[in-house]
Amino acid sequence: MAVIQSDAIVLSAIRYGETSKIVRLATRDHGVLSAIAKGASRPKSRFGASVQVLSHGLAHWIPPRHGELNTLTAFDLVRLPIRLGESLPRYAGAVALAEVMHRFASGEPDPLVFDALTDALARVETSSETEVEAEGIRGLWQVLGVLGFEPALDACVLDGTVVEHGARFAFSASEGGALCAECAHSRSPHWLEHADYLDLVSLLDADAPLPPLDARHAAAHRRLLARFVQHQVAEGAELPALEFWLSEPWVTP
Repeated sequence: MAVIQSDAIVLSAIRYGETSKIVRLATRDHGVLSAIAKGASRPKSRFGASVQVLSHGLAHWIPPRHGELNTLTAFDLVRLPIRLGESLPRYAGAVALAEVMHRFASGEPDPLVFDALTDALARVETSSETEVEAEGIRGLWQVLGVLGFEPALDACVLDGTVVEHGARFAFSASEGGALCAECAHSRSPHWLEHADYLDLVSLLDADAPLPPLDARHAAAHRRLLARFVQHQVAEGAELPALEFWLSEPWVTP
């Protein structure tokens, strides 16, 4: 059977048996897929250290005759993002990105999704210590957007009324975005002050200047994002990496 290859990022890797690993790959040309890397845990494995979580390389695999588990035959390492592992804030944001991609991207080819993940991971890895959390928040919003889960901000998600951006802004994670004043009265939205609304707009726009977030505001934006993921994407599924990312004040006060 012919070997398939594609640019890929390792989203997860778990030990299988004594010598092998089951890896979940985000690929540019074939969506997200699972593969067995036979012998990857051996000291002299042909894979070496290439199939580590967040590694970026050219994956080679053979599709299965039955089932969904491909056989990884090689992984030509392009980049091992060492800086992500040297900083806990960077790593926490990066694995949260990988988890969302792992759980919610499809097996259908979508280069835009892969490029959004690659760009987000690069920004988290190379950003300054003061901007790493904002880059993680922006990266997750960008990946969610290309997956089809971008929140609505300009019109009420319930009745379509154009929303006025005044002193306070009603955002409902459970409904998927902005609420007009009338609908907000019958719901329990998260109220954003105008400055926080402007920060959210900037975080949703990859080309906008990155907003400066102190510890309190960064934590608030993380919670808002996590609630949106849980309601709009996860449907109650456990997301341990995202929960860990929520658990610490990564920005120094």
